[in-house]
Amino acid sequence: MYNKTINRRQFVQRGAIAGLGLYTSTSGLIAQPTANRLKGNIKQVVAAWPFMNTGPKWSPKQFLEQAASLGVAGVELFPVEHWGMLKKYKLICAATKSHTFIRGLNNKGHHPECFTTLTKAIEATAAAGFPNVMTFTGLADTSDQENGSVVSKEEGLQNCIQGYKEMALLAEKHKITMVLEPLNSKVAENMKGHPGYTGDHIDYCIEIIKAVGSPSLKLLFDVYHIQIMDGDIIRHIEQYQEYIGHVQVAGVPGRGEIGDRQEINYARVMKAFLDIGYQGFVGHEWIPTGDPVAGLQEAVSICDI
Repeated sequence: MYNKTINRRQFVQRGAIAGLGLYTSTSGLIAQPTANRLKGNIKQVVAAWPFMNTGPKWSPKQFLEQAASLGVAGVELFPVEHWGMLKKYKLICAATKSHTFIRGLNNKGHHPECFTTLTKAIEATAAAGFPNVMTFTGLADTSDQENGSVVSKEEGLQNCIQGYKEMALLAEKHKITMVLEPLNSKVAENMKGHPGYTGDHIDYCIEIIKAVGSPSLKLLFDVYHIQIMDGDIIRHIEQYQEYIGHVQVAGVPGRGEIGDRQEINYARVMKAFLDIGYQGFVGHEWIPTGDPVAGLQEAVSICDI
């Protein structure tokens, strides 16, 4: 039976779905692939953890089926043990995992383990033909952990520069880009913010990248985190365009869907990336709060400019 009482969000979602040529079954699964329906000006990918570890908790197969049906270019942060599945769905992993955001290169005590983890990630990513490895400055205070200590922001900056200069040699050899991510330190809720993270402002990460001076170290422009800490998104895109190696998006506040319940005009943000000639990937790294399939369909439509 037709229901005349739909809210604005449902209307927007249905419009987005119709625009992509999609429909969903009563089970919530996408029933029609859209690979040939996206404009493709923005190379979109979908982060695995919000949909495999939280929310719907899809299996690797279910997650890849959804990504393929959306017509996106690939995924990101997909578990290495399942990379062999990607070829079947004609998807790539646009950004792969390395060390954690807790123990990073800002602390020399963590350099040995970070170097080992980054080396494995760079070599595996290169062997698979993928472009980027994610990396982090780390927390200022890891004194409660083995080999942990407290480092100042200035000390952490110099330690990062030293560490990334060493790792950049390997990344350059393998033609891999390490993408350094600013993370917000304001929000205390798990996976929505990271109090104590030293690289919480975009200028701090850019200073490291400039000092290292390697094409194999770029900025991961996470719009969600940068909006919370620094704002002025479009000016920052223009100002730091030569250093941007990867992009991620999520709704502010809350790190949810990027529809009309949050404050960022993502269609305009995508236009800004196109205006600077950005050729990299844009990753959907938001946590679903409603129907994950409808949320992904809407998000892909918003960014498909």
